[in-house]
Amino acid sequence: MNNDIKAVLWDFGGVLTTSPFEAFARYEIQHKLPKDFIRSINATNPDSNAWALFESSQVSIADFDLLFQKEAEQMGHSIPGKEVLALLSGDIRPAMVHALEVIKKHYQVGCITNNVRSGQGPGMSKSETKANQVGEVMSLFDIVIESSVLGIRKPNPEIYQIACDQMGINPNQALFIDDLGINLKPARALGMKTIKVLDQEQALDELEQQLNLDLR
Repeated sequence: MNNDIKAVLWDFGGVLTTSPFEAFARYEIQHKLPKDFIRSINATNPDSNAWALFESSQVSIADFDLLFQKEAEQMGHSIPGKEVLALLSGDIRPAMVHALEVIKKHYQVGCITNNVRSGQGPGMSKSETKANQVGEVMSLFDIVIESSVLGIRKPNPEIYQIACDQMGINPNQALFIDDLGINLKPARALGMKTIKVLDQEQALDELEQQLNLDLR
Protein backbone atom coordinates (compact mmCIF):
# COMPACT_ATOMS: atom_id res chain seq x y z
CA MET A 1 0.00 0.00 0.00
CA ASN A 2 0.91 3.66 -0.40
CA ASN A 3 0.44 5.22 3.03
CA ASP A 4 0.43 8.73 1.57
CA ILE A 5 -2.88 7.97 -0.14
CA LYS A 6 -6.06 7.59 1.90
CA ALA A 7 -8.68 7.54 -0.88
CA VAL A 8 -9.04 6.80 -4.58
CA LEU A 9 -11.58 8.94 -6.45
CA TRP A 10 -12.94 7.61 -9.73
CA ASP A 11 -14.61 9.08 -12.76
CA PHE A 12 -17.25 6.68 -14.09
CA GLY A 13 -17.81 6.90 -17.85
CA GLY A 14 -14.65 6.10 -19.79
CA VAL A 15 -12.99 4.63 -16.70
CA LEU A 16 -15.24 1.95 -15.23
CA THR A 17 -17.13 1.74 -18.52
CA THR A 18 -16.08 1.92 -22.13
CA SER A 19 -15.74 5.49 -23.32
CA PRO A 20 -18.71 7.28 -24.90
CA PHE A 21 -16.12 8.68 -27.31
CA GLU A 22 -16.12 5.26 -28.99
CA ALA A 23 -19.88 5.56 -29.54
CA PHE A 24 -19.42 9.13 -30.78
CA ALA A 25 -16.89 7.90 -33.34
CA ARG A 26 -19.25 5.19 -34.62
CA TYR A 27 -22.07 7.74 -34.91
CA GLU A 28 -19.82 10.11 -36.87
CA ILE A 29 -18.87 7.36 -39.32
CA GLN A 30 -22.50 6.29 -39.78
CA HIS A 31 -23.63 9.87 -40.41
CA LYS A 32 -20.60 10.93 -42.48
CA LEU A 33 -19.55 13.58 -39.99
CA PRO A 34 -15.99 14.85 -39.49
CA LYS A 35 -13.88 12.85 -37.06
CA ASP A 36 -14.29 14.04 -33.44
CA PHE A 37 -17.04 16.47 -34.49
CA ILE A 38 -19.16 15.76 -31.40
CA ARG A 39 -16.19 16.20 -29.08
CA SER A 40 -15.34 19.49 -30.76
CA ILE A 41 -18.85 20.78 -30.01
CA ASN A 42 -18.46 19.75 -26.37
CA ALA A 43 -15.09 21.51 -26.16
CA THR A 44 -16.38 24.81 -27.54
CA ASN A 45 -17.39 27.19 -24.72
CA PRO A 46 -17.03 24.30 -22.22
CA ASP A 47 -18.22 26.34 -19.23
CA SER A 48 -21.46 27.53 -20.80
CA ASN A 49 -22.37 25.23 -23.69
CA ALA A 50 -25.31 22.82 -23.82
CA TRP A 51 -23.31 20.04 -22.13
CA ALA A 52 -22.23 22.28 -19.28
CA LEU A 53 -25.77 23.48 -18.66
CA PHE A 54 -27.25 19.98 -18.84
CA GLU A 55 -24.63 18.31 -16.62
CA SER A 56 -25.28 20.91 -13.92
CA SER A 57 -29.08 20.49 -14.27
CA GLN A 58 -29.66 24.03 -15.53
CA VAL A 59 -31.65 22.91 -18.59
CA SER A 60 -34.10 20.11 -19.37
CA ILE A 61 -33.64 17.27 -21.85
CA ALA A 62 -35.87 19.14 -24.32
CA ASP A 63 -33.79 22.30 -23.90
CA PHE A 64 -30.55 20.37 -24.33
CA ASP A 65 -31.87 18.71 -27.47
CA LEU A 66 -32.42 22.09 -29.12
CA LEU A 67 -29.35 23.85 -27.68
CA PHE A 68 -26.98 21.09 -28.79
CA GLN A 69 -28.52 20.96 -32.26
CA LYS A 70 -28.07 24.73 -32.58
CA GLU A 71 -24.41 24.47 -31.55
CA ALA A 72 -23.85 21.65 -34.03
CA GLU A 73 -25.47 23.64 -36.83
CA GLN A 74 -23.23 26.62 -36.03
CA MET A 75 -20.28 24.29 -36.69
CA GLY A 76 -21.68 23.02 -39.97
CA HIS A 77 -23.79 19.92 -39.25
CA SER A 78 -27.14 19.25 -37.60
CA ILE A 79 -27.26 16.72 -34.74
CA PRO A 80 -30.25 16.51 -32.38
CA GLY A 81 -29.05 16.48 -28.79
CA LYS A 82 -31.26 13.51 -27.93
CA GLU A 83 -29.36 11.36 -30.41
CA VAL A 84 -26.10 12.14 -28.63
CA LEU A 85 -27.62 11.36 -25.23
CA ALA A 86 -28.41 7.87 -26.49
CA LEU A 87 -24.66 7.31 -26.99
CA LEU A 88 -23.57 8.09 -23.43
CA SER A 89 -24.03 4.77 -21.67
CA GLY A 90 -20.94 2.58 -22.10
CA ASP A 91 -20.37 -1.07 -21.18
CA ILE A 92 -18.96 -2.04 -17.78
CA ARG A 93 -15.27 -2.96 -17.80
CA PRO A 94 -15.06 -6.04 -15.53
CA ALA A 95 -11.28 -5.74 -15.03
CA MET A 96 -11.65 -2.16 -13.78
CA VAL A 97 -14.49 -3.16 -11.46
CA HIS A 98 -12.28 -5.93 -10.06
CA ALA A 99 -9.55 -3.35 -9.46
CA LEU A 100 -12.07 -1.14 -7.64
CA GLU A 101 -13.09 -4.08 -5.44
CA VAL A 102 -9.46 -4.80 -4.52
CA ILE A 103 -8.69 -1.14 -3.85
CA LYS A 104 -11.78 -0.80 -1.64
CA LYS A 105 -10.24 -3.34 0.77
CA HIS A 106 -7.30 -0.98 1.40
CA TYR A 107 -8.47 2.58 0.68
CA GLN A 108 -11.60 4.67 0.77
CA VAL A 109 -13.20 4.89 -2.66
CA GLY A 110 -15.42 7.58 -4.13
CA CYS A 111 -16.89 8.54 -7.50
CA ILE A 112 -17.04 12.01 -9.05
CA THR A 113 -19.10 11.85 -12.23
CA ASN A 114 -20.36 14.45 -14.67
CA ASN A 115 -23.72 13.05 -15.68
CA VAL A 116 -27.13 14.16 -16.85
CA ARG A 117 -30.73 13.44 -15.91
CA SER A 118 -31.18 11.03 -18.78
CA GLY A 119 -31.50 7.26 -18.75
CA GLN A 120 -31.53 5.22 -15.56
CA GLY A 121 -29.24 6.07 -12.66
CA PRO A 122 -25.76 7.65 -12.47
CA GLY A 123 -24.55 5.71 -15.50
CA MET A 124 -27.33 7.15 -17.70
CA SER A 125 -28.20 3.61 -18.81
CA LYS A 126 -30.75 2.99 -21.55
CA SER A 127 -31.72 -0.50 -20.37
CA GLU A 128 -32.77 -1.96 -17.03
CA THR A 129 -30.09 -4.65 -17.24
CA LYS A 130 -27.32 -2.14 -17.76
CA ALA A 131 -28.77 0.12 -15.07
CA ASN A 132 -28.64 -2.78 -12.61
CA GLN A 133 -25.00 -3.45 -13.51
CA VAL A 134 -24.16 0.20 -12.95
CA GLY A 135 -26.04 0.16 -9.65
CA GLU A 136 -23.95 -2.78 -8.44
CA VAL A 137 -20.75 -0.89 -9.23
CA MET A 138 -22.00 2.33 -7.65
CA SER A 139 -22.81 0.44 -4.44
CA LEU A 140 -19.08 -0.22 -4.00
CA PHE A 141 -18.30 3.46 -3.47
CA ASP A 142 -18.22 5.12 -0.06
CA ILE A 143 -19.49 8.35 -1.66
CA VAL A 144 -20.90 9.26 -5.07
CA ILE A 145 -20.78 12.86 -6.31
CA GLU A 146 -23.03 13.49 -9.34
CA SER A 147 -22.91 16.78 -11.22
CA SER A 148 -26.61 16.51 -12.08
CA VAL A 149 -27.48 16.30 -8.38
CA LEU A 150 -24.95 18.77 -7.01
CA GLY A 151 -25.44 21.40 -9.70
CA ILE A 152 -21.71 21.84 -10.34
CA ARG A 153 -19.45 19.79 -12.58
CA LYS A 154 -15.85 18.90 -13.23
CA PRO A 155 -13.54 20.76 -13.78
CA ASN A 156 -14.92 23.15 -11.12
CA PRO A 157 -12.41 22.75 -8.23
CA GLU A 158 -15.28 22.88 -5.73
CA ILE A 159 -16.54 19.44 -6.73
CA TYR A 160 -13.22 17.80 -5.83
CA GLN A 161 -13.06 19.61 -2.50
CA ILE A 162 -16.62 18.51 -1.67
CA ALA A 163 -15.63 14.89 -2.32
CA CYS A 164 -12.59 15.20 -0.07
CA ASP A 165 -14.62 16.88 2.67
CA GLN A 166 -17.19 14.08 2.58
CA MET A 167 -14.42 11.50 2.90
CA GLY A 168 -12.65 13.38 5.68
CA ILE A 169 -9.36 13.75 3.81
CA ASN A 170 -7.17 16.49 2.42
CA PRO A 171 -6.81 16.65 -1.39
CA ASN A 172 -3.13 15.68 -1.12
CA GLN A 173 -4.25 12.36 0.35
CA ALA A 174 -6.31 11.47 -2.73
CA LEU A 175 -5.61 9.79 -6.06
CA PHE A 176 -8.05 10.81 -8.82
CA ILE A 177 -8.53 8.83 -12.02
CA ASP A 178 -10.33 10.26 -15.07
CA ASP A 179 -10.19 9.94 -18.85
CA LEU A 180 -10.17 13.70 -19.53
CA GLY A 181 -7.13 15.86 -18.95
CA ILE A 182 -9.31 18.94 -18.43
CA ASN A 183 -10.79 17.24 -15.35
CA LEU A 184 -7.41 16.21 -13.96
CA LYS A 185 -5.77 19.65 -14.07
CA PRO A 186 -7.77 21.22 -11.20
CA ALA A 187 -7.40 18.04 -9.16
CA ARG A 188 -3.61 18.31 -9.45
CA ALA A 189 -3.78 22.00 -8.57
CA LEU A 190 -5.50 21.04 -5.31
CA GLY A 191 -2.69 18.59 -4.56
CA MET A 192 -4.24 15.31 -5.72
CA LYS A 193 -2.26 12.62 -7.47
CA THR A 194 -3.85 11.83 -10.83
CA ILE A 195 -4.06 9.18 -13.53
CA LYS A 196 -5.36 9.85 -17.03
CA VAL A 197 -7.02 6.80 -18.56
CA LEU A 198 -5.86 6.17 -22.11
CA ASP A 199 -6.88 2.51 -22.12
CA GLN A 200 -7.69 -0.15 -19.57
CA GLU A 201 -4.29 -1.85 -19.32
CA GLN A 202 -2.42 1.46 -18.99
CA ALA A 203 -4.83 2.54 -16.24
CA LEU A 204 -4.37 -0.70 -14.32
CA ASP A 205 -0.58 -0.44 -14.65
CA GLU A 206 -0.56 3.09 -13.22
CA LEU A 207 -2.98 2.21 -10.42
CA GLU A 208 -0.76 -0.71 -9.40
CA GLN A 209 2.31 1.54 -9.40
CA GLN A 210 0.67 4.36 -7.44
CA LEU A 211 -1.01 2.11 -4.86
CA ASN A 212 1.51 -0.73 -4.58
CA LEU A 213 -1.25 -3.30 -5.11
CA ASP A 214 -1.77 -6.26 -7.43
CA LEU A 215 -5.03 -5.46 -9.21
CA ARG A 216 -5.17 -8.30 -11.75
